[in-house]
Amino acid sequence: MLNKKVEEALNAQINAEMWSAYLYLSMAAYCHAEGQPGMAKWFEVQFQEEQDHAKILFNYINSRNGRVELKAIDEVPTKWDSILDVFKSTLKHEQKVTGMINDLYALTHEQNDFATQSMLKWFIDEQVEEEETAQTIIDNIKMIKDNGYGIYMLDKELGARTYTQAAPLNGSL
Repeated sequence: MLNKKVEEALNAQINAEMWSAYLYLSMAAYCHAEGQPGMAKWFEVQFQEEQDHAKILFNYINSRNGRVELKAIDEVPTKWDSILDVFKSTLKHEQKVTGMINDLYALTHEQNDFATQSMLKWFIDEQVEEEETAQTIIDNIKMIKDNGYGIYMLDKELGARTYTQAAPLNGSL
């Protein structure tokens, strides 16, 4: 049985993951408008990953006889100052999500909910990867500066990203 405080926090995290998905879709739209289809594709994959994260939590709540309660998704930004700015916003957002996951883990520790702690371990590891990736892209853009060929090559590299279903789903979508 799922602790009520933990259930409420997991439901809030589902909403946050869906907001993240919507944010990344908005970022993809921005990159398309800026003529960067590879970067747009990178954000489209992020969009899919965030939906998977929400579904993992959805499945987990259901598996523990909890109740999923979906809420409205708040509006997301639609404009940034530059490609560098959009990726800086990505890093800042991922750092915020890391804090939310850490708070969830702390709550499960407080509530002696070891099963949910075990499930959240994957999210903790995922957030380390998310922050590292965003920082690497930021570092590359800063190094490239306004070099058109460099931006072109980075766009091509990011556009080669393919979607891989999140590990804990294991075909349970």
